[in-house]
Parts: sequence; C-alpha cells; structure tokens
Amino acid sequence: MPRFSANLSFLYPDLPFLERFAAAARSGFRAVEFHFPYDWPAEQVARAAREAGVEVVLFNFPAGDWAAGERGLGCLPGREAEFRDGVARGLDYARTLGCRQLNCLAGIAPAGVATEALSEVLIGNLRYAAQAAAEHGIRVLAEPLNTLDTPGFFLRYTAQAAALIEAVGRDNVLIQYDIYHAQIMEGDLTRTLARYLPRIGHIQFADNPGRGEPGSGEINFQWLFAELDRLGYSGWVGAEYRPRGTSTDAGLGWLQEARVCMADCPNGRCR
Repeated sequence: MPRFSANLSFLYPDLPFLERFAAAARSGFRAVEFHFPYDWPAEQVARAAREAGVEVVLFNFPAGDWAAGERGLGCLPGREAEFRDGVARGLDYARTLGCRQLNCLAGIAPAGVATEALSEVLIGNLRYAAQAAAEHGIRVLAEPLNTLDTPGFFLRYTAQAAALIEAVGRDNVLIQYDIYHAQIMEGDLTRTLARYLPRIGHIQFADNPGRGEPGSGEINFQWLFAELDRLGYSGWVGAEYRPRGTSTDAGLGWLQEARVCMADCPNGRCR
C-alpha cells in the first residue's frame, strides 16, 4: 500500500493549522504536507509536527501574492530576485522542519509574453533553486495544475513538466504529479504514471469532479494505488482533497479500503 500523507491545507479545515498535525496523527497518517508554513514561525510548525509524531514531507516555496490571485513566481519575467528570496526562505523552513522536498509553482502566464520566454525563465529559476537545495540534500518539484481551477497557469501537462526538467539538467528536480489535475488535463493516468514514474518525486490526489475524497467521483483509486505498488513507487502520496462531510475522519473510508485491498491483493492487481 502506498504511504499516505495528509495535506493540512485541505484536511481538518475545522481546526486551527497547528492543531491539524495531531489530528492527522490520530487519523493514522504518519506524514503531513501543506501549501505554505510562512504565517507561523518555523520552530512552532516543527514543534507541532514533532509532538504529533508526523514527518513533514512537502510544502511550497513562497508563491507571490496568493490573496491577490498569484499562483507562483517560477515563470514570471522580472520577478527573479523575489523568487530567489523565496528560495532562501523556503529552504530555511525546510531545514527547521526536516522537510526534504519543496514545490516550485510556475505561476500564471502573463499576457503578451512568448511561451519560449516563460519557459526560459522557469528553467533558470528551477536551476537556481535546485543548486541551492542540493547543498542541503533537498529536492525541488514542479507541479502541473489544471486550467479550469487555475486559468492561465503556465505548467499544465506531465510531458511539459518532464521536458522542462530535462532542460534544467539537475538530478534533484522532479515532477509533482497530482492525479486530480492530471485527470482534468490529460487523463490516461495509469499509463502516464508508468511512463514518467522515474521523474516523479511526489504524488497527490483528489477525486474528480469536485476535488473530493476518493469515491466521490470518477477515478478508480484502488486501481491506481495498487498500480503504484506494482510500479514500485516508494514516495509519499498526498491526500489533497476537500472533505465533503462534517469531518475529515468521516471521509477516510478510502484509507481503510486501501488497507483491506492491499491485504487481499498483495500482488497489487486489485480491480
């Protein structure tokens, strides 16, 4: 069975952020991830994780003015200095939290700028972040997002992300593959995962449509979880969905089902 992490930016929305670590541990998660920790001192976040007994496995570099609609700085010309400041801040938090990977959000493509120019900015920024992160044994991820939820987002497809990472040319730069975004933009999840798995550093999921928990939409998650085992994926799989019910725990039937399925189908071919 894959190793699941709880995305605390989505799960346990009824609790203050720092209380969500313990809630995730009580639900049976041994790892957590989240979008941004920067509203809290790094040591407070580290203490919440330590006291809950969970590992912090992922968060994002600073991504610009989120409240104003910005969704990353990676591809934005003229914002390179701000991006580099964000890399330093993200790495400071990562070292305190013991987190070994950070996600670089590409951002929304500005109007009137050629795709090639935006790609060059993103490649340069990823290369800079990778070099800085490598000094601390940290990986940098790049995540395609769907353009229904995030209109204009520059990085949209798995193949596009793989080509950019190839151009960056750093071993510690990998794809963050989100099943929800990929289902909307390209589908063919099983074959895409198999093709690009050597370049995938982290996986996230939510069902589609609605970005709810597994079982709320069209995706066969038990098949995908079994396939990840069959393919030999050993990374974390982040539960990044909006709970539909009155509590996060009420929607965790998928986790118990995955455990039962893996026990019944040890060769990873649940159907």
